[in-house]
Amino acid sequence: MTAESDLMDDDGASGHEPVDENIEAADEGAPADGAPEIDPLDAALAENAALKDRLLRAVAETENLRRRAEREKAEATLYAASNFARDMLSVADNLGRALDSVDAEHRAAADPTLKALLDGVDVTQRELLNVFERHGIIRYDPKGEKFDPHFHQAMFELPSADMAPGTVVETIQAGYRIGERVLRPAMVGVAKAMPSP
Repeated sequence: MTAESDLMDDDGASGHEPVDENIEAADEGAPADGAPEIDPLDAALAENAALKDRLLRAVAETENLRRRAEREKAEATLYAASNFARDMLSVADNLGRALDSVDAEHRAAADPTLKALLDGVDVTQRELLNVFERHGIIRYDPKGEKFDPHFHQAMFELPSADMAPGTVVETIQAGYRIGERVLRPAMVGVAKAMPSP
């Protein structure tokens, strides 16, 4: 037997299957699913751009969180004393009432002991207001200003020919604010237009 006959099976087929030329062509070109082959450099550049975008977003979010935390800390520091300050407003009011109860005429005619007492109350009130200011608590008297419902509480309306309607003509009780927040609105009387004759 020849070498050629050795390669044949009993049924006459050769031991090697014929090679399909179409399969070889498919292996050499694009992937079998028809999608173009991706360049590794382009893939790396796209991944780099995506990671850079994620990094920038993470940095921006971190910066926003830092700013928000600083703002909340500053507000907490500023407004921490709000309840205590609100309670202390009545002390300031009472000191003011004590001083207002003695008019200038009686004060001038008062004996030295009463004058010393009044001076002491006056100094105490001024010191209390200074402490308030050091902690961001501001007393305000809106007389002559335009009525603002965020800062003023209208107690009555008063016809006035001298002042424009909606102007504060009288302050019954001064207001206080801490930062941008109102601790207590000022109690005021507001001008209204004179009735037509």
